[in-house]
Amino acid sequence: MTTSIPPTWKQIQATFQQIWGYADFRPPQGEIVQSLLAHQDSLIILPTGGGKSICFQLPALLQTGLTLVVSPLVALMENQVKELSDRAASFRQSVALLHSELPTSERNRVLWLLEQRKLRLLYLSPETLFSNAVWQRLCQPNLRLNGLILDEAHCLVQWGDTFRPAYYRLGTVRSSLLPYQPANHRIAISAFTATADPQAQQTIQRVLQLEDPQIFRLNPYRSNLHLTVQVAWSPRQRRQMLLQFVQARPAQAGLVYVRTRRDSETLATWLKTQGFQTAAYHAGLSPEARRAIEQAWLSDHLQFVICTNAFGMGIKLHRKVQFLGDWLHENLRA
Repeated sequence: MTTSIPPTWKQIQATFQQIWGYADFRPPQGEIVQSLLAHQDSLIILPTGGGKSICFQLPALLQTGLTLVVSPLVALMENQVKELSDRAASFRQSVALLHSELPTSERNRVLWLLEQRKLRLLYLSPETLFSNAVWQRLCQPNLRLNGLILDEAHCLVQWGDTFRPAYYRLGTVRSSLLPYQPANHRIAISAFTATADPQAQQTIQRVLQLEDPQIFRLNPYRSNLHLTVQVAWSPRQRRQMLLQFVQARPAQAGLVYVRTRRDSETLATWLKTQGFQTAAYHAGLSPEARRAIEQAWLSDHLQFVICTNAFGMGIKLHRKVQFLGDWLHENLRA
C-alpha cells in the first residue's frame, strides 16, 4: 500500500508483517516509524543489529513521493537494496541506488525512474546527491521529496571536514529544495547511527540543521559480542594464535583486520598455504575486485577476509562472527 494519506497503525503493522514477517516491532522501531511518517526530524542511535534500516525503509514505502538515503559505502547500499528487493517484490521497481561504479545503462535507467517520479527510495552517496545529473532532477517542481535519511551518520563527524566534505553540505539540502515542493510541504531529515557520543550527536544535529528533532537512543551494549585480549610476543606467535582461533571455529565466518595493504596480502597468502579460503582486501584493489570479495564473503564463498579498515563500515554480518585481529600489534584481539 502507498498513499499520501497517513496510514493507520493497523496498516503500518500489516505492511511490516507482509514485508519483514515479524509479528511486531522491536522497541523503539514503531515510534521511529511514526516519527518519520509525521515528517519530524529525528536522531536515532541504535546498536548494530537493532533494525535501523526497517525504520526508514517502511515509512518510505508507505508514502507517495521520494525518500533519499545517503550512505557512505557502495557495499552497504547494495546490501540493503538487495535485501529489501528480495523481501518486497511488489516494491522492487520503487527502490534503487546510484553510485559511480554502476554501468552507464543502469545509471541512466535509475535517473529516468527518478525523473519520472517512479521511485520511493533512492540510495546514494553525498557526492552523488550533489552531482548535476541528480540535483537537477530533484529540483523538478512535480517531484515530492518526503525526507533525507543519513545512514551511518557518524561518518559526517569522522569524514565531513576533511576526507569527504560533501557531508557538511547535507544541511543545505532542505532549504535548497523546499522552494520546488508544494506549499506547506515539509522535508524531514533523520540521522541513523550506532556510533555517536554526545559531542558527535551535537555535531550531527548542527550540520544537518535538525529542527526540534525527536531523539531515540538505546544502549549500544550487546550481550552476544565479546572482546578479549591475548598477549603475543612475536609475529610468529601472533600468526599461530590466529591460526588456532580460526581452526577452532570451522563453521564460522569473519573478518581479520590488519593495518596496511602489504600486511593484508602477506597474511592472506600465508593463510591460503594453511588451506583456508580467504582474500586480501584493501583500498589498492579496483572497485570491481572489492565488490567481488564483499559478495563472496557475504554469500559464504569466503570464510573470512584479511582486510584493512577499507572494509567493514555498515556491512551486515547476519550470522557471521567477526574476527577482530591485528597481528601487527603486541596484542591479538579476537
